[in-house]
Amino acid sequence: MKSALIAAGFACAATLAHAQTPVLTVLAYDSFVSDWGPGPGVEKAFEAQCGCDLRLIGAGDGAALLARARLEGGRGEADIVLGLDTNLTAMATETGLFVPHGVTGTLDLPIAWDDPVFLPFDWSWFAFVHDRTLVPTPPKSFRELADSDLKIVIQDPRSSTPGLGLLMWIKAAYGDASKQIWTDLADNILTVTPGWSEAYDLFLQGEADMVLSYTTSPAYHLIAENDDSKAAAAFDEGHYMQIEVAGVLASSKNPELAQQFMAFMLTDAFQSVIPETNWMYPAKTPEAGLPAGFDTLVKPAISLLLTPSEAETARAPAIEEWRGVLAR
Repeated sequence: MKSALIAAGFACAATLAHAQTPVLTVLAYDSFVSDWGPGPGVEKAFEAQCGCDLRLIGAGDGAALLARARLEGGRGEADIVLGLDTNLTAMATETGLFVPHGVTGTLDLPIAWDDPVFLPFDWSWFAFVHDRTLVPTPPKSFRELADSDLKIVIQDPRSSTPGLGLLMWIKAAYGDASKQIWTDLADNILTVTPGWSEAYDLFLQGEADMVLSYTTSPAYHLIAENDDSKAAAAFDEGHYMQIEVAGVLASSKNPELAQQFMAFMLTDAFQSVIPETNWMYPAKTPEAGLPAGFDTLVKPAISLLLTPSEAETARAPAIEEWRGVLAR
């Protein structure tokens, strides 16, 4: 009887200790929280210093995160949304769901950053990735791509930040001529996927010649697989940048812990995980620098980026334009 009471006492103590451990819930895109993404490394490093339980929840691709946050309207369990980008931050700010992050510090970005609500954690340029052995002479522009018989896989701009980034890329490069570019590209598009992972998998399976991804994507194949056959095509009109950000929800049940995580994002413990798991450039370069192989990547001569307000103004018309062309 005494041993049973002792065991019950230990069980109650363990339950109480678990109940007293603060929980921070971060809503992120699926590839971030996957076993091969940054999630596991970030979780381990943050829990080692916070005395908390970091819970990472996958919710589709980047654009789907904001849709979920808006649907839940502050009633969800998430404290932080991680994985939006500058094409969505104006709309996200207008929802009133997010509060200032309160973090100060220097960033290693190609542009100045002064957004008090959203904090970057990584960045890269969008690009079409191909296999050098199958496409030895890739197109050098959207017009050359449209004139070719190459098949591409892209992502849906309504659910995917790369998909929306492609719309902004074409809009930034071609302005009022963007509809004609889409018209010319329509017969090159093999399919449109909900998110990045599905599209990239189709490319790796040999279903398409090229896939919308990033200039940094070939680093994965080079470093993780010792495969230098994958490359990003350099386009003469320039490449659109993606800067990925995180924001604290006003409904957070642990606002101090949430701000602690935001500050943690700019430390080496977080940023050193990014290059070889998310295969992007870190927002703040780690002390050790970038891994060998990143120096071989395409560096666009022209960087394109609409401001958050410009992107918000262009977003709905660009999606309608895209839908109208592809529906024909």
